[in-house]
Amino acid sequence: MALVSLVLNLIGRQRLAGLAVSGALALPLTGLGQAPLRTDSAAAPQVPTALTSSPGNFPADSAARRKRRLRLLVGGSVLGYGTVYAGLATSWYTGARVPLHWFNDLPEWQQLDKCGHFWGAFQESRGAVDMLRWAGLSEKKAIWYGSFVGFALQSPIEYFDGQDPEYGASATDLAANFLGSAGLLAQQLAWHDVRIMPKWSFHLTSYAKMRPNVLGSTVPERLLKDYNGQTYWLCADVGAFLKPGNRWPRWLQPAFGYGGQDMVYNDDGTNAARGLRPYRQFYLSLDVDLRRIPTHSVLLKRVFYTLSIFHLPAPALEYNPRNGFGFHGLYM
Repeated sequence: MALVSLVLNLIGRQRLAGLAVSGALALPLTGLGQAPLRTDSAAAPQVPTALTSSPGNFPADSAARRKRRLRLLVGGSVLGYGTVYAGLATSWYTGARVPLHWFNDLPEWQQLDKCGHFWGAFQESRGAVDMLRWAGLSEKKAIWYGSFVGFALQSPIEYFDGQDPEYGASATDLAANFLGSAGLLAQQLAWHDVRIMPKWSFHLTSYAKMRPNVLGSTVPERLLKDYNGQTYWLCADVGAFLKPGNRWPRWLQPAFGYGGQDMVYNDDGTNAARGLRPYRQFYLSLDVDLRRIPTHSVLLKRVFYTLSIFHLPAPALEYNPRNGFGFHGLYM
């Protein structure tokens, strides 16, 4: 599960970590012990018996299967984690090395790279918790062990950056990684579910053509590197907070988004010297929580779980300090 995260760190190189990792983690989950999503989350949290540690809660013939799942999960994760980081050390970071040093990149890119770290760590941890549930760990262990997988996956890259003369280790990157994992942990401890989901969306912009070596020259590169086209969202499961019996459709959620524009260079001063004025954008929209779409198809459940990390195109109200309010009939 580390493989996808670190490959994207490698490709993106702007520290947007973890894209689609939760999708990779999600594949074995649905129908294999994943906690069912309750239709009425306002009731007291009910931990599925299939997720508890008491041997009496499992059929006698499932103990060996649970052990095999856990061995497969741990072994594959350790192997992938070690392989990718060894590959980074021997193939990507092959230039000059300097003593470990720190660099304050908080003022850069309107902090959208920090949103990416938070989103990536949250989604990686979400996938890890559900994988550990699938492997048969107790609910408590699955939550505590899995919640900080995102932090563990993303943070070692700072060690390599810290020895790169062109970069530097970032304390705020580490903080964003931690907050992403902690955000997942808090929700799992409180509700055994995710009620406030960070999501991501992207649209192509003209800025990448102005500096393709940094913002990307191909669509996949631009998707990872062009912060002008990235929007980060928080989507709220309103129905989970309402009284039992409410009629709010659980699949429909309000979404609050954040983005930025006019960012060709990482710092505002360099942008300003070239006639650019970076600014922030705030959005109010709606989102469809695909996890709440009823289906008996195991394949569709897996697909919906994976796609739930993305904000789907929808109408959106935008506010930014340069142009004030605006409306998008279909915002990507």
